[in-house]
Amino acid sequence: ILHLTLATAVAGAALAAAPASLAQSNGGTAAPTPRMADGKPDLSGVWGGGSGGGGRPVLEDGKGNLVEEFPSRRCGPSQVKCSEYTNQSEDGEFTARLNANRPIYQPEHWDKVQQLDMWTNKHDPLFACQPLGLPRAGAPSRIVQTAHDVVFLYAAGGGGAGNAEYRVIPIDGRTHDPVKSQDVYFWGHSVGRWEGETLVVDAIAFNDLTWLDRGGYFTSDKKRVIERFRREGNILHYQVTVEDPEVLAEPWVLTPRQLRLNPNPDAGLLPEATPCRDYDHANMVTQIRH
Repeated sequence: ILHLTLATAVAGAALAAAPASLAQSNGGTAAPTPRMADGKPDLSGVWGGGSGGGGRPVLEDGKGNLVEEFPSRRCGPSQVKCSEYTNQSEDGEFTARLNANRPIYQPEHWDKVQQLDMWTNKHDPLFACQPLGLPRAGAPSRIVQTAHDVVFLYAAGGGGAGNAEYRVIPIDGRTHDPVKSQDVYFWGHSVGRWEGETLVVDAIAFNDLTWLDRGGYFTSDKKRVIERFRREGNILHYQVTVEDPEVLAEPWVLTPRQLRLNPNPDAGLLPEATPCRDYDHANMVTQIRH
């Protein structure tokens, strides 16, 4: 079982960003958007609680209002306690999956997806204490922006407290480096550009060791991830599109997320990251979930 600290558990409870109504009541979109000297929005800050996570999925109700997505594909709008776990071996395909928005694979790859999902406790990269990668890690927990680049900080993916992973991305509109583009990375090779008020981060050159999400959603080294960041006051809008022509039948567009700025001056000042420790991976002989 992965070693999870109390700090991680407490921080995890604060990950989800507030709904639009709550965000606005706390100076969300009504607050002025900070800007850099060149007039571009300043995305700097601690977002969504300050310890990682992708923010809360949001959908529109047909009237332009944002509403929260149901927590499980099995749950209806009026159902209560329909997604509580009953035992460790409950199939994550149904109640443990938080997002009904799933990537669509080419027909010949669905057997592999189902096999990996069946043996999640053996094959999920999370249990190997490796970086979650994109888009599984979600939006960064902290952003530091300069005139030339942005630094994204991410919480430890496999357990432990603190910001354990980072990305440094140029935002001057340059194209991908022809040499780095031939390599493979957990977080890819990223470059950024501005499209109006939105920062677009284009990442390629991934390895095939990460999943898109829990449930056996594997990827190939042909994956490409396009992230969009747009700040409105103290709200950060985060959108992601994943292309992987090697295994996906079509691009996968994640449900948009919103994250709220954490105004606490001590937010994000976390101690050194606690290393992830895997005690049981070598002993896995059943399909019982962690």
